[in-house]
Amino acid sequence: MEHQHSYDAQGRQLCCTQTQKIYSQAGAEDLIGKAPASSHGHDHSHDEDGHDHSTAGASQMQLFLPALISFILLIAAIAMDNWIAQAWFKDWVRSGWYIVSYLPVGYPVIRDALKSIAKGEIFSEFLLMSIATIGAFAIKEYPEAVAVMLFYAVGEVFQTLAVSRAKSNIKALLDQRPDEVTILENGKSKVIKAADAGIGAIVQLKPGEKLGLDGELLSEQGAFNTAALTGESKPDTKMKGDVVLAGMINMNTVSLIRVTTAYQDSKLSKILELVQNATAQKAPTELFIRKFAKIYTPIVVFLAIGICLLPYLFVDQYVFSDWLYRALVFLVISCPCALVISIPLGYFGGIGAASRNGILFKGSNFLDAMADIRHVVMDKTGTMTAGVFKVQEIKLQAGYNEARILKLVNKIESHSSHPVATAIREYAGAIDESINLHNIEEIAGHGLKGITEGKELLVGNFKLLDKFNVAYDIDPNSIVYTTIAIALDGKFVGFMTIADRIKADAALTIQLLHKLGVKATMLSGDKTTVVAYVAKELGIDQAYGDLLPEDKVNKVREIKGLNESVAFVGDGVNDAPVVALSDVGIAMGGLGSDATIETADVVIQDDKPSKIPMAIRIGKQTKKVVYQNIGLAFIVKGIVLILGAGGLATMWEAVFADVGVSLIAILNAIRIQKMKF
Repeated sequence: MEHQHSYDAQGRQLCCTQTQKIYSQAGAEDLIGKAPASSHGHDHSHDEDGHDHSTAGASQMQLFLPALISFILLIAAIAMDNWIAQAWFKDWVRSGWYIVSYLPVGYPVIRDALKSIAKGEIFSEFLLMSIATIGAFAIKEYPEAVAVMLFYAVGEVFQTLAVSRAKSNIKALLDQRPDEVTILENGKSKVIKAADAGIGAIVQLKPGEKLGLDGELLSEQGAFNTAALTGESKPDTKMKGDVVLAGMINMNTVSLIRVTTAYQDSKLSKILELVQNATAQKAPTELFIRKFAKIYTPIVVFLAIGICLLPYLFVDQYVFSDWLYRALVFLVISCPCALVISIPLGYFGGIGAASRNGILFKGSNFLDAMADIRHVVMDKTGTMTAGVFKVQEIKLQAGYNEARILKLVNKIESHSSHPVATAIREYAGAIDESINLHNIEEIAGHGLKGITEGKELLVGNFKLLDKFNVAYDIDPNSIVYTTIAIALDGKFVGFMTIADRIKADAALTIQLLHKLGVKATMLSGDKTTVVAYVAKELGIDQAYGDLLPEDKVNKVREIKGLNESVAFVGDGVNDAPVVALSDVGIAMGGLGSDATIETADVVIQDDKPSKIPMAIRIGKQTKKVVYQNIGLAFIVKGIVLILGAGGLATMWEAVFADVGVSLIAILNAIRIQKMKF
């Protein structure tokens, strides 16, 4: 992790300690494992690995302790100045008391300012606050000097607590990876570290325990809570041979699982890596504010110097202390914390809220992109339909043995991972290994070709038969279901019909998209009649079937040519060209494919299409909060800056413009965490 006040990978100076520690490209320990440090009252020393250990295990009271001490001493001093009659609280005693009350909150800031200057990073918030408060001491404005630094310290602590709260969802994800697992060796149970469990090890999972690694269920059946992966705690019943994943909680009887994936390669490990890297992808608004702060801070320092010194040339009765006070007020007001902290916090809150609902954003830039989506293009199978096919009927030409043809089809389909192939295998049963089938080739968008006993076998859609000039005497468009055509030795053998099931929330998804003003288009390689039927059932605006991968790319290009921002929803693997072309690639099935997590910009973990409009709503709400914070900060600071330069605002108004606006912006940002989408 980079040291505080340093420049990030793009050369942008980070103005606030918390922003640097939390929103830079940090490791898992810094981002997730512990609370960020306050820049007041704590030593921000780093070890040789660059990790900050200053507040590990610190309680909230410890964070507030320096500010509390300063507050008590300040109130006592103000009381003796104004309300308690005494003779001793004056001269060096009075100034010394205020200095002592200043040190708990002021010393860490001055120290950080000097460290920044030593590194060549002169213009930081620490320098602004140090100059402003030391200058106030110089003109004997002791109460205001202490109060400004005190409220600044309190604001920093609240920022620390707000960011900690924003990270709670990700911490909860980490908690789903148990450090230890129970394995069976020679009939005896043994507890070992989860990371040490090898592939093939048998894990014994008791009721209430969390699984530490991905594996295959050996028990006859089991019920599992999948909330860590899908955001939903509804039990999921698994049968013998089914895949069970790290983070799932065993609900009832003892289960035995054979480990199939190394600890570091588990689905949950990949999800955690995805989330902890999400903050590295900055939204355009966030990048702009960082660049703005880098330019803005030195400008206000020079403006403050001008406010203090230039009036000497134009004002008849120039009083240095009066103009210095105005300049100090100007510096306090100008501190950019409200922007630099609250904006990343808003995006972080959006990512956290999405992950809580089973939606993984790969960066805050995709939150912004989702907010602007005007057209959702979706695949059919596995996106709007369940992708669970069932064979409906088999119709063969006269003279063909159904059992023999089915064995041939089952054999060749065993070389495909498509859901249709799975349906055929489930229908036909075990593969007949005695069948000699070779030179198997998958033809994208068409089907499979192979050679058996010197004869060419074709299994796929009717476009495959057209491609190889195989004549057939039926109209494929007259069949509503998905159709698998079969040809052997250049002759049409017959076809199988396979039906898929529309997902329960698919129609609601389209309704919600339309309410958001978003169009919906379905692109599928399935036959046009099937696609048209599904589209009509769901109320989809446009639908196109019989498309090859390159056809999908061309359709998306056409839509983008209309100047519409496009999100494509699919499996994230077969549709990689379309995902790359779209503004946002959304993958259904975070539980189904590792490649899905790798290729998509947004991953919907529980396969529910209704999460698509939810992701858009989260993006819109995040963007709304961010712009609210920008507007609030600029308007309030602008007004008070003008008043301060004109001598109409005191340090107290300056404190509100800085710390007050920061706190309001932070509270507004963390609202995203509590919202229901």
